[in-house]
Amino acid sequence: MTLHQREKTQPIPIMPQETDHPPRFLFWLVVGLFLILVVAALFAFFIYQSQGRLISLVLPALITAIAVAAYTVVLALVFRKSLPRLLALWLAILFLLIGAAATFGGINYYRDSLPPRYQAELITPLPFLRSFLPPTPVGGTLPTIAPPTGGPSALDLLAPASSATPSEAAPATATETPQPTATTASTSTPTRVAVIPTVVSATATPLPPTPTPLPPTPSPTIDPNVTAALALPSTHYNGGFIHTRQSWNNCGPANAAMALSYYGWRGTQEDAADWLKPETEDKNVSPGEIVRFINETTGVRALTRIGGNMLLLKQLVNAGFPVIVEVGGQLYEGWEWIGHYRTVVGYDDVQGHFLVFDSWLGTGENGDGYPVPYTEFDSSWMPFNRVFIVVYEQSREADVINLLGERADVTRANELALEVAQQEARENRFDPFAWFNIGTALTRLDRYEEATRAFDEVTRLGTIPFRMIWYQFYPFEAYYNVGRYDDVMFLVNSSLTSGGVFVEETHYWEGRVFEARNETDAARQSYARALQHNPRFAAAREALDRLGG
Repeated sequence: MTLHQREKTQPIPIMPQETDHPPRFLFWLVVGLFLILVVAALFAFFIYQSQGRLISLVLPALITAIAVAAYTVVLALVFRKSLPRLLALWLAILFLLIGAAATFGGINYYRDSLPPRYQAELITPLPFLRSFLPPTPVGGTLPTIAPPTGGPSALDLLAPASSATPSEAAPATATETPQPTATTASTSTPTRVAVIPTVVSATATPLPPTPTPLPPTPSPTIDPNVTAALALPSTHYNGGFIHTRQSWNNCGPANAAMALSYYGWRGTQEDAADWLKPETEDKNVSPGEIVRFINETTGVRALTRIGGNMLLLKQLVNAGFPVIVEVGGQLYEGWEWIGHYRTVVGYDDVQGHFLVFDSWLGTGENGDGYPVPYTEFDSSWMPFNRVFIVVYEQSREADVINLLGERADVTRANELALEVAQQEARENRFDPFAWFNIGTALTRLDRYEEATRAFDEVTRLGTIPFRMIWYQFYPFEAYYNVGRYDDVMFLVNSSLTSGGVFVEETHYWEGRVFEARNETDAARQSYARALQHNPRFAAAREALDRLGG
């Protein structure tokens, strides 16, 4: 066998083949991604535990996505010699395209399809998203309504009550100075006596003048409010409340649950919300709705009035009653003007604040209540005409009525609220909330013509927040009852285009106008939409039944 033949018969050793994707790249990719996901999961868990809201997981998810993309590209660069050329570049381009598509699609979904509660919650971790929301009214205020030409001025509403006519005036209290009477010796026969001037010598001592009687000292007037305030302890706190952290736009149900917990009710805000706002996106739960929920479903009682004051709140709290108040303003840093409920659990005259259980801010450092200084409390309470809800047991109804005094009568409470609002408008002619409160009180007193003048002035001032008509519907009622249907529809459209589409009362007043104009089909549709958002809206149900809907 030749050498060539022997070489052909000898087996040729098989050399290991090199692969295009070394295991080392895959190994570190899997290990790295696993570690990133573990860290992200732990991070998300602790954030959710501290905030209790699913929306809080959005930021960790974004950070995780960016970390995964960045780690993959960096790993491809590290192993670039054993990987196809330009793989890192292609991976970077791929992730950029995915990110761009996700951003574009996400913004469109956020703007057009995401429920409003999630839109608003995303703004907290991602403030730039506010710019993608639908535009609100210019300046964030209610648009101006052009009042009818001629007629009385809104300023006439501020004129003090006319004084009594002379015939009705109270008797004068000043007494005339009594004239001294000369005493003479009596004679049996009257005698004409000639009066002869008497000359008095310079040395004669003159008689002392007759003293003029002093007017009687008036009795001091005692202010009953001062007396009541002095009778109160300087501090008081009611324990026994269970704090509820509200979910999205759920301060009404949350505060109802907190107030009821004082009496041993163990329902949740979800239980209250099922009755109060079946539509999760409903922007408003009115005080009247909260009162109905408590009275009809819990075995505890409640009533509501406008025109409260801080002395009355202290008296109610001191007597052991939970009180829910509705307030408005830029209550939290970075927020726009909103309406909100709080439950008052105590007060402290020494520190000068009320203690509240706030469904958003919590219960304060020591858990006894979040302190709100008196001045801040009243200024935020004033936009809602100082409305309050007292929650009490049936057996103590007489105590509540006694503390309410004049305000136990609903009409008198409205009159007192009107007097306060008029005084505040006199003190600050340009305060839109004072004018709104005037309109509210006049509407509740069925004085619709005067109420429309107040509401015209509100919009003329141009500084009332547009969200006000999410919460208070007295302008709709006043304009409707004087036949100003175009102005009602103007407010309806303003609300529907600025977030009020989920407010059932907006659709109700739209239906009332359609019905007044004999547009029956359109009215039925509006009432049906109102009931779709809240099937317990009795006024809309009655209206739809009236039309045979």
